[in-house]
Amino acid sequence: MSIAPKLRQFLDDEHADYDLVVHPPTKSAIQTASLAHIPPDRLAKAVLLDTEGDYLLAVLPSDCKVQLGDLRAELGQKPRLAGEDEVGLIFDDCAIGAVPPFGTRYGVVTIVDDSLEDQPDIYFEAGDHASLIHMDGGEFARLCADARHGRFSERWSVME
Repeated sequence: MSIAPKLRQFLDDEHADYDLVVHPPTKSAIQTASLAHIPPDRLAKAVLLDTEGDYLLAVLPSDCKVQLGDLRAELGQKPRLAGEDEVGLIFDDCAIGAVPPFGTRYGVVTIVDDSLEDQPDIYFEAGDHASLIHMDGGEFARLCADARHGRFSERWSVME
């Protein structure tokens, strides 16, 4: 139950205003939202993608999936989901599946789904499977100001 060192340094450097939220250990973002009693569209999950030689961190609501076709239109190339070994190499101070949404701290370009901009507050992984960072939506937007932005997510269907 801690904040990943690189994430903590980033938040400190940016004088970010946030709270740490501890929750029971989980295995997925949607499960985290449920157990922590957070609306799933306010929990930002980060997905590492490979874009032909470079990586891209896509940040979207926990109840959504990345639409690779939409990202292809946005980026001019179709990315693929990175493997767990790739995620572990880049986010070396985080548990697999508990990646924070600020890829630039890890040397990765970040793109944030526009749907997160509508949220009054945002939660995201702190680097393990039992801690979240909670902050005001405006504060999250400030920290993501240098990221790319676009529409590339779709809500999961209840049939999936």
